[in-house]
Amino acid sequence: MHSDELIVHLLGQCKQKDPRSIDFFQLGAAVNGFLSRYDDTLYDANTRLEIDPNYYELLYDKFVALRLVGKNMNEIIEAYRAFLALAPKDDRKVPESYYAMASCYLVRHKTEGIADIVQETYKEGEEAEKLQLPWFLPYKSNSKTLLKHLFDTKSLLNTESPPAINRKLHLTNPHRIEVILQHREWEGRILEGKNNPKRDFISLTHKPRVIQQTAKSLIGLKPISLREMDPTKDHAYNGYVLSVTIIEEAYSWNPSIHLVIEDEHLDCERMFIYGFPEAQGEYLTSDVYTIGNKMNIINPYLRLGAHDMKSLIRIDDFSSIIMQSESERVLNICRCCGEANALHVCSKCKQADYCTKECQIMDWQLYKHKLICKKNNESDI
Repeated sequence: MHSDELIVHLLGQCKQKDPRSIDFFQLGAAVNGFLSRYDDTLYDANTRLEIDPNYYELLYDKFVALRLVGKNMNEIIEAYRAFLALAPKDDRKVPESYYAMASCYLVRHKTEGIADIVQETYKEGEEAEKLQLPWFLPYKSNSKTLLKHLFDTKSLLNTESPPAINRKLHLTNPHRIEVILQHREWEGRILEGKNNPKRDFISLTHKPRVIQQTAKSLIGLKPISLREMDPTKDHAYNGYVLSVTIIEEAYSWNPSIHLVIEDEHLDCERMFIYGFPEAQGEYLTSDVYTIGNKMNIINPYLRLGAHDMKSLIRIDDFSSIIMQSESERVLNICRCCGEANALHVCSKCKQADYCTKECQIMDWQLYKHKLICKKNNESDI
């Protein structure tokens, strides 16, 4: 038990004495595997399988060695299938075989992304886990963990197009109207203050009730939407990521950058960003956190306002925001409904785009575009 080398030497003598012994060859395959002598593992497995090709325990050792020596993926997958065809359904190695085989399919189909057969084989592994005896649970597998991270990342990065949503149906949602009006009233006062130097506008902030933990990677995080968050209590959703689009512009950065964000369900919420270098405030509001840009918020913190007790997304470490690529940005976003490639523009401020005349009228009447329209002329819409 203190020397694998001595075990291999002893097994060599034993195999010469009894070349038809299952135990000697199986143990030899295992010990050579511990010593990273995978060619010797294959020799032990193949030698014994010539006598009994249905000995599934050695088939398992064989395909593990095939993977580690980097053999052809088709050959490895066939070895997995041979094992699964012979092994009892409740054998503790069956789920791992499915997960490992899914990994092989992933390598074989790497030019096509995550192929359907990868996910199907992964699901077969999950079904096989249900047949395991209780003392083998919870089932642990490095292959399963890696695959799950890949599936989660694929979902987080939106590699599949979501189903079409009728944006117009959300425009009269009371919470949406309230959030956008509150934001525009705030930014309107900021713009008025900039145009009137004699008028001071003082804003105060309160320390967060909950500390938002910072994570530097999307791997392993679960997606979450605004409707899955509880709007009645402060809570940091650690282990989750919120993917959103900015739908309202920010004109100030003191003491925080105020935005309005919208998730994939077209639900929207206020978002306040703290903790950034003040010298970068103008750059962030004019070039980074701009309307139409998309972002992922790691471990989002839903905070209740100190005065109005209304929900908002608060960011205290702006490194928890991961901006999506510029190619994902919604270009010429309609300021009312959020559709891309809006062709009309407000004739006064020259900043708000609209996809239709109806959206422009609704934005003026329902969402009070006048609050942020620089020239504030209601007659020309």
